[in-house]
Amino acid sequence: MSRRPRLDQSPARTVHDLVETMDRLCPPVLAENWDNVGLLLGRRTDPLGSVLLCIDLLESVVDEAIAREVDAIVAYHPPIFTGLKSLTADTAQGGALLATIQAGIAVHSPHTAADAAVGGVNDWLADGLGEGDREAIRPAGMLPPTERFKIVTFVPTAAVEAVRVAMAAAGAGRIGGYDSCATESPVTGIFRGGEGTDPVVGERGRLERVEEIRLEMVCGTGALAAAIEALRAAHPYEEPPIEVHPLAPRPDPAIGAGRLVRLHRPVTTATLVDRLRRHLGTDRFSVHEPDRRRKHRVIGLCAGSGAELMPDAFDRGATLFLTGELKHHDVLDAGRRDAAVILAGHTNTERGWLKVLRKTLRRELTGVEIETSKADRDPLRTA
Repeated sequence: MSRRPRLDQSPARTVHDLVETMDRLCPPVLAENWDNVGLLLGRRTDPLGSVLLCIDLLESVVDEAIAREVDAIVAYHPPIFTGLKSLTADTAQGGALLATIQAGIAVHSPHTAADAAVGGVNDWLADGLGEGDREAIRPAGMLPPTERFKIVTFVPTAAVEAVRVAMAAAGAGRIGGYDSCATESPVTGIFRGGEGTDPVVGERGRLERVEEIRLEMVCGTGALAAAIEALRAAHPYEEPPIEVHPLAPRPDPAIGAGRLVRLHRPVTTATLVDRLRRHLGTDRFSVHEPDRRRKHRVIGLCAGSGAELMPDAFDRGATLFLTGELKHHDVLDAGRRDAAVILAGHTNTERGWLKVLRKTLRRELTGVEIETSKADRDPLRTA
């Protein structure tokens, strides 16, 4: 089934605008390495007039999207997760994907990038616990696009300015709102030119010592080749020394997997459940509680299925862990640590964030209709 043609064939927005906005809100670099996030279906150049938000890309959601004639779907859980060897309508997943493709609807998935980001799913979940300080259970790190590498070279003192200016003009040395950023420190260079060389300083075949400047400048991936070429062109040496060092991300406690919340006022598990009942809009809770009288100040949490983070949370002082679901033996492990557990249902710990995302996208993508799917709902209900 194909969508009816839109009356306006030249909207101001494209799918690229959605992808760019989502990647800014939920940077893909924050996603777990096993995940599959980003634009999963569609062309970036296609027009964008409306977007539908959901947790799971069910066939009923696709039918709703087609009926609404939306141009893109943001599905929190990736509908393409592992490698596909075939795509047919014989499975629910295949049927949903085929219908989406045939309708020309783009699909973007943020998943664990949205969990880790500031203002993402885990921060929204933490909002339901009460006033307190929070940080990631496993802090992640990011680097600005202009600071992914450091270029190091060694230049005779008289030539260092020319090399630095040339590299800066090629895009190196950009840190935030500053450009031409560099570090210079005096060093002694030692070399001997072999047969066929023509040293700028000293003589071929003789060990030389030269007063040089160690020049260091950060650089982004896109400018790296041009910056190195500019270095070579401006450097007086026949074979300029060049080092390129990839930089590690700088850990930021505000981003990363899970959240550790330190409440300003400790409360019992029963109080936390009452708060979460209002915040999540559900009455479906399972609780493991060794001591009902205990008040909790430090709480670990992870939306969805957070078993992997639970031991880290307990090691960092949490006495209660909040997540959507755990295996039986994970709950027993919490009991062995004399810790409490609240299970609120997998999608119940994620779904409410769609309202936050809708509000943000409406602000960021003016002129685009942003709605939440009515067909997407918790697959489980209380009998």
